[in-house]
Parts: sequence; C-alpha cells; structure tokens
Amino acid sequence: MIIRFYLTILISIISGVTVFGQNSWGGGVDDDPFHFGFTFQYISSEYKIVKKPDWRAPFIDPEDGSQVKPDLYSISSPTSPGFGLGFVSNYRMGKNADLRFTPALIFSDRFIDYRYEDPEEFKQQRIQSTLVDFPLGIKIKSDRRKNFRAYWIGGAKYSIDIVSKKKTNDEDNILSEKFVKNTRNILWYETGIGFDLYFEFFKLSPEIKLSNSFKSVLRPEEHPYSAPLDKLFLRNFQFSLYFE
Repeated sequence: MIIRFYLTILISIISGVTVFGQNSWGGGVDDDPFHFGFTFQYISSEYKIVKKPDWRAPFIDPEDGSQVKPDLYSISSPTSPGFGLGFVSNYRMGKNADLRFTPALIFSDRFIDYRYEDPEEFKQQRIQSTLVDFPLGIKIKSDRRKNFRAYWIGGAKYSIDIVSKKKTNDEDNILSEKFVKNTRNILWYETGIGFDLYFEFFKLSPEIKLSNSFKSVLRPEEHPYSAPLDKLFLRNFQFSLYFE
C-alpha cells in the first residue's frame, strides 16, 4: 500500500510537470559544475537470514544444562519502516553523468521474529539502529525532454551505527532476555532509478533505490536468539525526494 501511494504521487507529479515546456526551468542547476541540495527518505528495512544447519535445536544453558526455550519452528524478518534526512553534493562529470555524494542520518529499526514448536511461545527481537550514511554513486542520465529526464544510479555506501551503547547493554540480562547485536560499521552496494523533474527555480528528483550489505552484520553471541543464526544481511528499499 505504501509503495502504491508513492507511485501515485510520482505519476501525478510527472504528469503535471510535463504539461509545461519551459526549457529554462530548474534554475540552471544542470549547468553548474557543482550544486547542492537536500533529501527526505522513506526506508523499508529487513534482514536476509542465513540459519545454521542445526538452528531448530534448543539452546542449552551452559551453566546448569537446562533448556532455555522450546524447539524453534521458524525465524523470519518482517519489513519495518524508517526515515532519513540528508544533503546532496553533485559534481557534473558530463552531459549525461554526475558523481553524487549524499550523506544522511537514517532512523530505521529492524526486527527478527522467533516462533517455536509451542504455539504459545513467540519472541520478537528489535534491533535499534541510527545510521550515518555516506553514499557515493554515479548517476547516468538520459537527455532532457522539456522538464523531464530519467536516470539510473549505482554505487556503494559506508554506514556507521551511532545507537547508544546503553540500548544494547544486556550484560546483566538473563539468557532469555539477551539482544541480537549488529556490527557498527556496514558497507553496502546499491542501485536505483529516478526522474529529474524541473520546476521554475529548482529540480525535484523522486528516486527508488535498493541497498544490500556486502557482508553479514551479525555479531555472534552464545544466547538463544543469536546462536541459531549464521549470517544476517541487511536489505533496504528506499524512496527519496531530492531537492536541488
């Protein structure tokens, strides 16, 4: 429903802009070697979970040999929404190519659902996350048609998780209340498509992008929620509005 809502808005904007044929619209932003802007982002985040071969096996407390949780039935990661705010630095490499640096502050928690053979047992792990993103990408643009052009963008980004350590401190928690933890530094690859829409004094660029972490972000630990997991890869769907 959310994706359909944004697509409806995007089609409405494109239809409205293409009615007008003022080639001077956009404030000449595409003619400058460097230009800047800002962005608002909606993010849908989830994990790609790789489980260990014996992930269904119950976790045994190493101190007293007792079973901490029932046998597992499934482990899954539902999508969760987030948002981001950022800036745009754009270098014009040529008529149809730009180099873009778009740092942003991202607020996007992730979830892991644990279901057990006992239907009354259920546990959801919430992994809190506040990321500072440093994406670097190459934007390949079509020729401008009046106040519209399409583009593809691809590149990589480096992220630092700045979430408070107090929120992940579980040293005094019992085994059944431990947290799943992620690495602090994340490297991603990403690709997407978008449209440049030219208004009288600025350019608006709706963009859809997919991002995946290169490596697993799991910090392995010996407790009932981390032990069944072999790897966790992050996947993000991102809808952005760039104002330049």
